[in-house]
Amino acid sequence: MNHRVYDDKRIQEFLSSGDIAEASKYLFELQCGDWEICRDNYEQLKSVKVKKFQFEGYSIKAQFNPGRIISTSAKVDPKSIQERKCFLCEANLPPEQKGILYKDEYIILINPFPIFPVHFTLTNIHHQPQRIEDTFPYLLSFSKDLSKYFTVIYNGPRCGASAPDHLHFQAGNKYFMPIDDEADLIANEYGSVVVDKENLIIQTVDDGLRKFILFESNDEQLLIDSFRKFYKTYSQLMNEEQEPLMNIISLYDDEFGWRVIVFLRAKHRSHHYFEDDEKKILVSPAAIDLGGVCIFPREEDFNRINKELIEEIFREVFIDKVKLEELNNNLKKIYE
Repeated sequence: MNHRVYDDKRIQEFLSSGDIAEASKYLFELQCGDWEICRDNYEQLKSVKVKKFQFEGYSIKAQFNPGRIISTSAKVDPKSIQERKCFLCEANLPPEQKGILYKDEYIILINPFPIFPVHFTLTNIHHQPQRIEDTFPYLLSFSKDLSKYFTVIYNGPRCGASAPDHLHFQAGNKYFMPIDDEADLIANEYGSVVVDKENLIIQTVDDGLRKFILFESNDEQLLIDSFRKFYKTYSQLMNEEQEPLMNIISLYDDEFGWRVIVFLRAKHRSHHYFEDDEKKILVSPAAIDLGGVCIFPREEDFNRINKELIEEIFREVFIDKVKLEELNNNLKKIYE
């Protein structure tokens, strides 16, 4: 992938000093300078319409973003995937798109159809399925190395990834999603403690809209081991041979370490997506939506959206209270 990697002296200086976040930020500046479509899309993003809804202890925003129509409406069934070219493979990237090689396994690319003010796709250099079970360590590495400016997210292959056939993460501005600021407050109000040790806290959370599990630790290996235990337990609970439905937001802080939020999903899209005519709402919740920025590519949907509809959509796509309680109890037994 050498010809896809930016041959830029300043980027190389940042990389030599180990500053991946600064190198990525400069990559963004270069790509917006070199690539007209990309530059125009980020300019348009500055004037998108936003509405904010306040819930008990947290907020959810709605963003009208017509540039996300392809992603939101993407057909992700096996037949459709097989019939289209993979847009994350090197051979199919736009000629202008270049990036930064990361650990000889991933390439950091600017996302030309952004939600975040600065938005990256962190793409594996090989065409292989989206999965988290054995790639979770890379999520943690990206979180730490990009932490100066960015949060890292993962969308499961059956609940938000528009390229479920090609392994990738995403990164965007820290604190753009309300949950980056609100997670600890939400957990304090709505959380149930599974583990509370000096270097590991695990909580299950039900804030009325979302069900998630929150991991906090400054010990990378401990987090990896804890996630494996959770993954196995959750797979058994959901009776899944494939990857159980989940979305992940990972944020790193130099003082406190990692905070990893795993959203626990029951389905990809709510019934609103499949309605006819005026009842249809084109929304396909993934990590960013669940993090508090719901994307609506059609203006009529954005205009209609209100607290009640957000509640309907979110509650439908998450697991129920019974499953969350079972998960909590099963994990407690493991850590006893």
